[in-house]
Amino acid sequence: MKTLMVVCGSGIATSTVVEGKIRDFLDSKGVLDKVKMLKGNIAEQINHIDEYDAFVSTTVVPDDVKDKVISGLPILTGMGADKAYEEILDKLGLN
Repeated sequence: MKTLMVVCGSGIATSTVVEGKIRDFLDSKGVLDKVKMLKGNIAEQINHIDEYDAFVSTTVVPDDVKDKVISGLPILTGMGADKAYEEILDKLGLN
């Protein structure tokens, strides 16, 4: 089972929307049952980034972890969402 953490500033608003869209995407690919999805706020989760197979954020992250984080903003806006979804599949090893 792969783990995917979705975070935003509060852990409530945009992470919930993006989590739902990612869930729908993974379901459409037939891999939803292989992924444990979690959500939270950036402040609580940033120090645990290495505990997850994929880490998606809709908010700004520190420079030292940027390469480990997938931006959730394209999923939120719909602009460039396909690339973000592919990146998620790659990180989860489900491509």
